[in-house]
Amino acid sequence: MKTKLTELLGIEYPIIQGAMAWTSEHILAAAVANAGATGVIATGGREADWVRDEIRATKKLTDKPFGVNLMLMAKNIDEIVAVIKEEKPAFVTLGAGNPVPFIQPMHAAGIKVIPVVPSVKLAKRVASASADAIIIEGQEAGGHIGTQTTMALMENVLPEIDIPVIIAGGIADGRALAAALTMGAEGVQMGSRFILAEECQMHQNCKDAIINATDTDSAVTGLTSGHGGVRSLKNEFTQKYLEAEFSCAPKDQLTAMSVGTNRKAAVEGDIVNGAVQCGQSLNRLTKVEPAKVIVESVIAEAKEAIKKAQRFA
Repeated sequence: MKTKLTELLGIEYPIIQGAMAWTSEHILAAAVANAGATGVIATGGREADWVRDEIRATKKLTDKPFGVNLMLMAKNIDEIVAVIKEEKPAFVTLGAGNPVPFIQPMHAAGIKVIPVVPSVKLAKRVASASADAIIIEGQEAGGHIGTQTTMALMENVLPEIDIPVIIAGGIADGRALAAALTMGAEGVQMGSRFILAEECQMHQNCKDAIINATDTDSAVTGLTSGHGGVRSLKNEFTQKYLEAEFSCAPKDQLTAMSVGTNRKAAVEGDIVNGAVQCGQSLNRLTKVEPAKVIVESVIAEAKEAIKKAQRFA
């Protein structure tokens, strides 16, 4: 399945594995890359030496292209950028900050740049700054989200942008890939579906919680923080946080309530007091499978959906 994204990155299928903090590391990234899509290492909350080790470990497991995600608000961003420029993954995805100052330095190091953007305005800005592609992520996504839905972003951004556009947010199967391609996108980014990859190191308690969840079982916390909301499965943590948030609790109190909750769930397996970050397409997330099976089934479903759509031609 060839698109501008597959040509840009030298991959077989137009699927990027989303960067999930404490979860997206070398085993998962390499498995997705070996399956013909491409994997991404998440650097949020990590030290620069860890990032270096993970890039090198991924290269030992695959000779296929893979990327690294940069959380631009990280306190050690300069150290991580220096490591990435030295280790030279195929591409970087950039989020949680202004990506423009990082585009030229990455290009100078021979690394392609794919920012994650939440609006037409920023999409145009990064396109004019010579980004290689962009990811537009709707609020259906797990983790940190924007304010527009995936469909609204596709409607608003795709007609305005000439560089390849990748769709994220609630993308869980091949029908969603087919829909994105039909709308004019060049590929998709999938996070939550790859949580259920056998190679994903997220705690089994989280995987089980996701499998057992239904479509209405996620909640968005932090909408009043000024930094955007965070989508997680409903649990005791989200209930307490939302009660405090909508009682107008001070921001420092809310920050203290949320710090470390992602790691508490993903690494420690505490699905009561931790944040099990996951997107809204929960009824499509039903079983743990090898990354290769996930990629192949998504592509098969997309081809079938596109074939069925041709009845309207």
